[in-house]
Amino acid sequence: MNEILNLKPECIWRNFYSLTQVPRPSGHLEKIQQFLIDWGTKAGVEVFKDPADNIVMRKPATPGMENRKGVILQAHMDMVPQKTPESTHNFETDPIEPWIDGEWVKAKGTTLGADDGLGVAAIMAVMESKDMKHGPVEALITADEETGMFGANALPGGELQGDILFNLDSETWGKFVIGSAGGIDITATLDYQEVETDPEDAAVKITLKGLRGGHSGLEIHEGRANANKQLVRVVREAIEECEARLACWQGGNMRNAIPFKAEAVLTLPKENVEALKELVADWKEDLIDQFRHIETGIELIAEDVETPKMEVPVEIQDNLINAIYGCHDGVLRMIPAYPEVVETSSNLAIINIGEGKASFKILGRSSREDMKDYLVKTLESCFNMAGMKVETAGSYGGWDPNPDSEILHHMLKVFREQNGEEATVEIDHAGLECSIILGKYPHLQVVSFGPTIRSPHTTTERALWATAEPFWATLKKALEEIPEK
Repeated sequence: MNEILNLKPECIWRNFYSLTQVPRPSGHLEKIQQFLIDWGTKAGVEVFKDPADNIVMRKPATPGMENRKGVILQAHMDMVPQKTPESTHNFETDPIEPWIDGEWVKAKGTTLGADDGLGVAAIMAVMESKDMKHGPVEALITADEETGMFGANALPGGELQGDILFNLDSETWGKFVIGSAGGIDITATLDYQEVETDPEDAAVKITLKGLRGGHSGLEIHEGRANANKQLVRVVREAIEECEARLACWQGGNMRNAIPFKAEAVLTLPKENVEALKELVADWKEDLIDQFRHIETGIELIAEDVETPKMEVPVEIQDNLINAIYGCHDGVLRMIPAYPEVVETSSNLAIINIGEGKASFKILGRSSREDMKDYLVKTLESCFNMAGMKVETAGSYGGWDPNPDSEILHHMLKVFREQNGEEATVEIDHAGLECSIILGKYPHLQVVSFGPTIRSPHTTTERALWATAEPFWATLKKALEEIPEK
């Protein structure tokens, strides 16, 4: 049995470990859905899959608590599938391998899935408990939150019965989140006719890797290097100085993760290969120096590869390179009233160029709809100048904070009594499903909280195991003292 089963509270870590053994990458949730249905049936609670592929559980009030307000415990079942370059992990078939490294729970070679497996584990602990006191409790475990909040977006009206929503998807213990940014997927595409490569040319693949990556909401303000945005600096100079031509480009793999790796294959005259490799070596030194306080594992490699038969036409190549260079990435604006909180940002997450097709995928975020629209038009203008078609999808609004809600003051009181200190109240730039759920159930009072997790969406994702115990104690006390109807 895994060593995390010895951690406290046992009910959280036992359930979390069981979740790590069930594949649940975004877009492939059949196994976890069936697991949760079977688990809920065995636990003796009402459980079903709704039309949006969410799992819903219901547990009646314990005796004497029937007059309390109903609480909805909400988390998402999917996890971001990221792995180290040397990992052979298959997220659709293989279990996650959690382990303890000092004060942290980590995974071997992959994301841990504590985002939001710990939230789901807490829900399971409440649903199976035989000695907790609580009013009516529901669980809403949503599908595909990480790739577009599809489960929340398709949530049927009239399904939920509660008055209060506890979102268990926040990642710093001692912080109650009462607002979050909205988001939108932006995709730019271009079809082009490839041209033949000069058969006398050589080919070099340039790979930028070893970057920290990270969550494109929670960590976008930290100045971490975006592999796509940094690689374009090298490629553009190679085109200008070494007569290089672009054959293909692959960078990033998740919209909501800052890309930690990108690579491009360039063709060029054989006599210029050494100059290109020297240029790459110089850029490596520059990047290491520029990011020396943020990135510690930068690798920039140039290696000879077989010369491809086809490449991107010069005029298309130049337009695409200019678009990557000009595309806004990172923080656009902070919230004027809360200058420490990001208001608007974008993440140039995924680039694929090759075989006659170019595709750029971006996740834009903003807590203001007008600024989200401004961001979309900014990016659209950039890509239109390159002749690209721009489409948007998956738009959701921000969660407007209510600092005077009854449930927030209840949670602050419980936290103070349980932990002997004051909690903080914050607005997150990360997207939470609360805004979408509130759009369908506007009567809900909502607060988000959870144990401490760091570097979600990366292979260094880790959970501070000691925070699970006070989190669980506070959640139990909050349910026991939930206000009356």
